[in-house]
Amino acid sequence: MTDLNEHPLAVADPDRSQRTVAKTRRLVVYGLVLLAVGGGARFAFNYQQALALEHTTKESLVRNVIVTQAKEGELKRNAALPATLRGNTETLLYARSNGYIAAWHKTIGDQVKKGELLAVIDAPEQDQELAQAKATREQVKARLTLARTTAERWEALRQQDGVSQQELEEKRGAQAQAQADLAAADANVKRLEQLQGFRRIIAPFAGVITKRNAEVGQLVTAGGKELFALSQTDPLRLTVWVPQIYASDIKPGKDVSVTLNEFPGKKFTASIEHAAGGIDPLNRSRQVDITLPNPDGKLLPGAYAEVVIGLASGVKALVVPASVLIIGSDGPKVATVNGEGKIAFQSVKLGRDLGREVEILSGVDREAKLVVSPSDLLAEGETVKTEILVAKADKAPGKNEGKEAAKDKPTSDDKGSKGTDKEAPKAPAASERKT
Repeated sequence: MTDLNEHPLAVADPDRSQRTVAKTRRLVVYGLVLLAVGGGARFAFNYQQALALEHTTKESLVRNVIVTQAKEGELKRNAALPATLRGNTETLLYARSNGYIAAWHKTIGDQVKKGELLAVIDAPEQDQELAQAKATREQVKARLTLARTTAERWEALRQQDGVSQQELEEKRGAQAQAQADLAAADANVKRLEQLQGFRRIIAPFAGVITKRNAEVGQLVTAGGKELFALSQTDPLRLTVWVPQIYASDIKPGKDVSVTLNEFPGKKFTASIEHAAGGIDPLNRSRQVDITLPNPDGKLLPGAYAEVVIGLASGVKALVVPASVLIIGSDGPKVATVNGEGKIAFQSVKLGRDLGREVEILSGVDREAKLVVSPSDLLAEGETVKTEILVAKADKAPGKNEGKEAAKDKPTSDDKGSKGTDKEAPKAPAASERKT
């Protein structure tokens, strides 16, 4: 029997054709369903990728900032002021008479007592003047004696009406004039005798010689160049000018500490003796005199010293790192992060500048989160991520000290970050990170 499918003119079976068409349709439907499922899956995948990209983009746009909190400031504070040591009493000694230096008995560094002889001036002209003054006084005495005798004789003659009253008055006047001339001669002699006493240069008080310009044979004149400088070194005295902001805390009798470079690590205790009753309008400072005991004489007048005055402040200020400040034309500000993680700028009032730290008197509270080294790109209300600034604790030296130092060293990623007043902290752990 011949197969009809093999014959070119054979007629196809209708049932078989329908089955083939149905099969083809099913394949097309399956393909379309498969394409729809694949397209949906692709669309879902692309949508998830778009959401992930948007989330990543948003995450990358949120800035990371380092925050810190203020700490309570100390109510006690110190004011360090420069001063110069000087003697409790200081004076320059000059010559009161003209002459030549005959001898000097004390030199620089010598301790002298009150009334002790320092130098002698030779003045032969004064000896001659004194001798002449004494001779003149004797002449006046002789005239006075003659005038007195004459006046007594004329008194007797007047009682006998032997002379006129006018002549008697003339004799009395001559006697009075002679008496006055004798008083003037006596005063001149005493003046020259006192000048002779000035030829002896003596110490007016006990102290130490700090300068000597007297040389044997040197010509000196009254009120000319100083011969000696004398200073009382126990106690010493210091004068400081306290700024107006601290002036009200100065009280007489209060103890202060004095330090000198030549005595490193040693503090000398002094006390405030006097304080000016007002502020100098030129420098807006208050003058304060301080007394420093110096029984052993180790401290020398003229030395530079630093006076540290302890002050008590009634203002409770907060202390923050200087790197949190934003200085602008409208005054100092700080950038804070609120509970929602958004930036807010607040104006603050500053107190003392402590170097790496400053005092804030008002504007923020103790719990405020302050942005360290805020970027110029931060905007009001911007949402940020925060990282707590962990202060590096002091570690005891040991065998792990090198490892700890290696951990604290900033990496290459930190080189581009903005510097703060502290070292770049190590990236905080998840428990230390707050968002």
